[in-house]
Amino acid sequence: MTAERLSAGVTKRATKLADGRDLIYYDDPDTALDAERSVDARTLDPRPESATMRLDVLTGDWITVAANRQNRVMMPSADADPLAPQTPTNPSEVPSRYDVAVFENKSPAFGPALAEATGDAPAASNPPRGLDDLAALGLGRTRTSVGRCEVVCFSPEHSGSFGTQTVTRARTVIEAWADRTAALSRLPGIEQIFPFENRGEAIGVTLPHPHGQIYAYPYVTPRTTRLLDSIDRTAPDLFQHILDFEQGSERVVFRGEHWTAFVPFAARWPLEVHLMPHRHVPDFAETTDAERDELAPLYLRLLRGVDALYETPTPYIAAWHQAPVNVGRDSVRLHLQLTSPRRAADKLKFLAGSEAAMWAWAAEVTPEQGAARIREAIERAHA
Repeated sequence: MTAERLSAGVTKRATKLADGRDLIYYDDPDTALDAERSVDARTLDPRPESATMRLDVLTGDWITVAANRQNRVMMPSADADPLAPQTPTNPSEVPSRYDVAVFENKSPAFGPALAEATGDAPAASNPPRGLDDLAALGLGRTRTSVGRCEVVCFSPEHSGSFGTQTVTRARTVIEAWADRTAALSRLPGIEQIFPFENRGEAIGVTLPHPHGQIYAYPYVTPRTTRLLDSIDRTAPDLFQHILDFEQGSERVVFRGEHWTAFVPFAARWPLEVHLMPHRHVPDFAETTDAERDELAPLYLRLLRGVDALYETPTPYIAAWHQAPVNVGRDSVRLHLQLTSPRRAADKLKFLAGSEAAMWAWAAEVTPEQGAARIREAIERAHA
């Protein structure tokens, strides 16, 4: 096992699982753990073949067909939690005690094959051949779904979320996001890195363990492609214009030295908050220590405020949008888009005909009302 000291006193320890998947421990600066970690002694089946992508010629979107994901674990009990440290009765995915652990998903939508053989990752038989190849339209086009899908365990505890962690632990996770963004960006055939957290059964979460994921895509995602088009049609510093516009509005939720949280002018969801750095930075790997240090408590403040809106925890998707690896680095700014379908204590917004089929949205809550509610909830949570 190799050890490396990162920023904020975080220690990174890299090893392998029994089937060859990467496992990386990120130790808190005040960790109580020993340097040694248990070895994964399980006997595991070989890793599945990488999935295949098919082109939707009507939209230009690439659809991954990953049959290996059909039989994923669904809401196991605490004694069968696959993200908890292994015990004699629970042969989980993480063999040792940990603070934060990151490992390759056992049932990935992308990978393990890459555009070229790298380390233990094989070369794909039919990889994408660059962005121009992916942009070409045609019936029956397929490519190997190269890339990486990683699980990020925020804590060894069975239940919770990012928002239930300490400031120290949140800072460790942010350091892990930055480290993995840099590492995954160097892999052949990777075009975009996406850290995110799905929280709550209403979102479709299959494990209650506090965790998130990181996807390393072999293409620029459809959402980011539309964003790049908007930048081309407006200004290369569009994100700075947006930040200036929102900072002068009543939609600001809070503002720090390096980050501002706001409900966007044209929010789609009943609950939607964006969190953006004050300077242009393309991804987590390019943030400074000061930006990461401030983000840890501010992000926790936001998530705890969201949970204070109602008497029960709020389901959400915390999506950290980053610039693609090879395009838009000088114009696409790192930012969080936190969204929830919860429109009342006992009501959810479902995407039905107009929104799901035609992508034509109708919002039930004004962004100004939404910002006021979140500010009040943050004050209650802080009190």
